[in-house]
Amino acid sequence: MNNGRITANGIDFSYVEEGEGPLALLLHGFPESGDVTYRHLIPALAAAGYRAVAPNMRAFAPTALPSDGSMLLSDLVDDVNALHQELGGGGDAILVGHDWGGGMAWAAANTAPERWSRVVVSDVPPLRFFAAYANTFEGIENLNHFWFIQMDMATEVLAADDMAWLRQGLQDKWTAPGFDATQEIDGMRKALGEPARLRAALDLYRTNFGTRQMGTPEWAAEHGRLWGDLPSQPTLYLHGTEDKSVVLDQETLTSIGAALAESNKDSEAAFVEGAGHIVPAEQPERYNELVLRFLAKTS
Repeated sequence: MNNGRITANGIDFSYVEEGEGPLALLLHGFPESGDVTYRHLIPALAAAGYRAVAPNMRAFAPTALPSDGSMLLSDLVDDVNALHQELGGGGDAILVGHDWGGGMAWAAANTAPERWSRVVVSDVPPLRFFAAYANTFEGIENLNHFWFIQMDMATEVLAADDMAWLRQGLQDKWTAPGFDATQEIDGMRKALGEPARLRAALDLYRTNFGTRQMGTPEWAAEHGRLWGDLPSQPTLYLHGTEDKSVVLDQETLTSIGAALAESNKDSEAAFVEGAGHIVPAEQPERYNELVLRFLAKTS
């Protein structure tokens, strides 16, 4: 893989890339990095004839911190569409997202559909399904990091002892039992090891799901505008059977697939057996197989 830098939407982005062909932009989540999350998919996409590019999102080193400090979803989505422009993407570009990158992918495909021909998302379902889950007792308990991060004390707690709280989350909660999260932890250290970068990453939750605005009509309208509609493009949604953060049953996954197919008949949803919340890294062979099969089918 090659390393590169590019300025998009006023942010100096760092990325890794491999391959030639239509752009495949790969978006990571929290507290991760693009090169680690997609270390298995990048070469697979390159071999399949794509230019696979995995940036680190704004504030995640070595990408620059935003000068205005904004970590709002609307700005993250503008980053995604600007990266498409600056990287020379065409109408045949594909968009792949996981976790926060999944929310960004839902929104970018919705707000600039002409840029993206196909969409692959894992681990965060479409807004209507995510919101329904997040409002349940189970969802509130399993997404407890959303609420803990709102506390002022969280900044100090998450930074303490070489980010021990986040290290334990990656090894014991956000990945399936038996998965070795060493590379994910190393990627987190590099991306968020500086205090300013960790604070910015926590602002993903504090500014987008903050206690004062979450649930207000204005908040609901903004999130609905960004990722309330389902993609018009062929879309593949994948979810780990061992995900302990966003827990889905077969009935809900079937409903997600049906809703996506209503928007585009070539869309589908599937479980990835044995994967926790970081599907692209935990079960790479099955994940890559499903992604490449979907792209070939819809090309």
